[in-house]
Amino acid sequence: MAEERGSGHHDHDHDHDQTFQPDIEDSSPGEGELMAEAIRSLLIEKEVLTAEEVRAAVEQIDSVEASLGGRIVARAWCDSDFKERLLENGTEAVREFGADMGEAALIAVENTEARHNVIVCTLCSCYPRQVLGLPPDWYKSRAYRSRVVIEPRAVLEEFGTKIPDDVGVSVHDSTADIRYIVIPMRPAGTEDMNEDELAALVTRDALVGVTLPKAG
Repeated sequence: MAEERGSGHHDHDHDHDQTFQPDIEDSSPGEGELMAEAIRSLLIEKEVLTAEEVRAAVEQIDSVEASLGGRIVARAWCDSDFKERLLENGTEAVREFGADMGEAALIAVENTEARHNVIVCTLCSCYPRQVLGLPPDWYKSRAYRSRVVIEPRAVLEEFGTKIPDDVGVSVHDSTADIRYIVIPMRPAGTEDMNEDELAALVTRDALVGVTLPKAG
């Protein structure tokens, strides 16, 4: 089955000799990072925001833990109405948990028996910090950003995640305007668990799509 990136479909049959390294290299800022810094400086210069307000906003985002994303997914597993709202308009649905996405839209993508989803930002490191907290270093690494769109199954296997051949893989490329969160499949054997117990099963990596939640 062909892999899918964004809304298009792509066959990934390329040979690729890059070795995935889950770290971040010293490199010049990407285009997105430079743009963000330019906008920040302009807003301060035009007195739309103060430097203190920018600092406070960044501090608030940096304080978010990935457990918030786990709570959101656990609610979706337990509450079909919330799950429908999350899939229809993730930006609005996560407001119910106090998460404000700002100018970016949040799109929730659901894993199914026929489709597995994984998130990347090929340009820089756009990431839904408002619901997942700080991105891991491997997410920002050039190796992950370049390889996961070409050979997603190989990269997932390096995280210990083997996707069956009959399950398609969709790679969602984040942008300055769009962020993604994966709704993993609820593990078997969790029927008697409550929301808090379920939330504890959902890791940051599962919300990015590189691993799967396990019942225990």
